[in-house]
Amino acid sequence: MSIQFWRSVVVLFSRLFHRLSVRTRNQLPPSGAAILVCNHISGLDPVLLQAASSRLIVWMMAKEYYDMKSLNWFFKIVEAIPVNRGHHDSSSTRASLRALAAGRVLGIFPEGRIETSQELLQFHTGVALMAIKAGVPVYPAYLEGTTRGKEMIAAVLRPNQISLRFGPEIKFDRSTTDKEGLQRATDTIKAAVEELRQKEIALRHELSL
Repeated sequence: MSIQFWRSVVVLFSRLFHRLSVRTRNQLPPSGAAILVCNHISGLDPVLLQAASSRLIVWMMAKEYYDMKSLNWFFKIVEAIPVNRGHHDSSSTRASLRALAAGRVLGIFPEGRIETSQELLQFHTGVALMAIKAGVPVYPAYLEGTTRGKEMIAAVLRPNQISLRFGPEIKFDRSTTDKEGLQRATDTIKAAVEELRQKEIALRHELSL
């Protein structure tokens, strides 16, 4: 079955079963390479972000999820890139750079693991390094909802209520890839996601009054 068919399934599944609400429009460019970064609240996150994106997102994802027999066939269809989180995985980095060189959208969760609270975890510097090496723009997104903390199967099978925000291209210093420069760039990327988080908190507070 075609990618278009599965994307339609993903959209219906996310919008109806998981009640996905997209607060602000997706600002990814209509063509050309880009990196999409988002906080990580559950194993369902890639599906939700894809449902709100017209372009196919090539996701970097934990190998233990990628290897799940019940879902591995789907991850292969959407060309996900498995990452071994136990050590530095240079093969996944090379695969990601090839995807960007081919003009694809690469999806990354810079925290590297699922959040257990509403506070953002530390962002890894790999996103900034790849963006600088590939010369591609980076766009932020923020997810919030009842999937928080759930692993893949629980997040997929139980109905949820989720909100999603997208932000504009993140501007950061690309002049150096030394340790300090990458950390400054990473801090700027995290701040863009944090800004979306604060807007979601403010809206939820307003709606509760």
